[in-house]
Amino acid sequence: MKAVLLAIMLVLLLVPADSSALAQTTTPATGAPAQGGDPSITPNGAIGEVKVIDATAKNLIIKTDAGSLVIVSLLDKTVFMRLAPGEKSLTNASKITFPEVGEGDRVWARGKVADDHKSVPAAALIVMNKVDLAKKQEEERAEWKKRGIVGIITALKPETKEMTVSIRSLAGQQAIVVPVSEKVEMKRYAPDSIKFADAKMAKFEEVKVGDQVRALGDKSPDGTAFTAEKVVTGSFRMVSGVVTAVDAATGEIKINDSQTKQPLTIVVKQDAVLRRFPPANEMMGLMMAMRGGQGAGAPGGQAPGQATAKPQPAGAPGGGPGGPGPGGMRGGGGPNVQDMIERLPVIGIADMKVGDTIIVSSTKGADPARLTAISLISGADTLLTMLAAREAAPAGGRAAPNPAGGLGAVQFGIGLP
Repeated sequence: MKAVLLAIMLVLLLVPADSSALAQTTTPATGAPAQGGDPSITPNGAIGEVKVIDATAKNLIIKTDAGSLVIVSLLDKTVFMRLAPGEKSLTNASKITFPEVGEGDRVWARGKVADDHKSVPAAALIVMNKVDLAKKQEEERAEWKKRGIVGIITALKPETKEMTVSIRSLAGQQAIVVPVSEKVEMKRYAPDSIKFADAKMAKFEEVKVGDQVRALGDKSPDGTAFTAEKVVTGSFRMVSGVVTAVDAATGEIKINDSQTKQPLTIVVKQDAVLRRFPPANEMMGLMMAMRGGQGAGAPGGQAPGQATAKPQPAGAPGGGPGGPGPGGMRGGGGPNVQDMIERLPVIGIADMKVGDTIIVSSTKGADPARLTAISLISGADTLLTMLAAREAAPAGGRAAPNPAGGLGAVQFGIGLP
């Protein structure tokens, strides 16, 4: 019985870059989440981040993903174990002592939770070190950047469970076929969720044409097919507009939608990512940094001593429209919009000003007049004008800029782990 409980504990704790597995905690004994409460708190335990350590009183205060605070009482018989992120069994778990638990660590306190869900005496405390978690997450982000694609689903074949994904860049677009076999780990953003970790396990039948998708795997040599290991999809709403009001205290920004002309309220929660696009006169520097690389400290740069690689021709592995090439480039000489966005400086809601032009990504929620921001780009005039001109211009020609258009090329709803 003990072995079974420990195995279940591992399922709840193992995946650090996918905290939805932790947020959807199930009770080891019953398999059911706590009724009407925080899903990270069950009758038999609580999962959260260590916020306060009281060595004298021998207790911890942990904060769950939903924001609940739980006091964990540590007993003389409490068993302390440290588990490395990514481990699949307790074979490599190491016994530790109370002093080795630190603030910021991720823990699962196993014990009978009080009826008010505010305390638990821990029979066992399974710990994941915050430094190990951060390192693991960074490794996974790097893997998704290196071996991932992001795009829009343009066609579905239910009989073969294949999706056709359009990968767009400033250089053009490419269709790539992604089979979704039973071996592929498939997840989907829930309505009003705002981060990668919120994605829930899903089935192919839930996917729709027009959804955004991010997949991890390998491209075929000709770049027309993609063998996926993991797929994350979501129905996202992309809007742009001019800021009419900012309330940093409530985390709300008001805009007028540039396409519908209707007022919208943008809700900015803690996990939302806000970035600022550079002015037009700084754009060339950003694009050149992405094109050639400028050392470890430059945006999009390369490590010292690494030779600057040449762009790959269309159709070459990693090259061609939609395929990642050296320095964040896409075949055809244009930088990928997603790569560019991820290099922009991060800002806070206090940096937003009335009159700013912004682009916002959000999952489709219950109230169309309120959007919970996943990502937000301020100073987006330059980007929108550039994208609109690219989309509207005939081959070899020019088009008048249209700041309200061009959103089809911006695909930043699905973030990284």
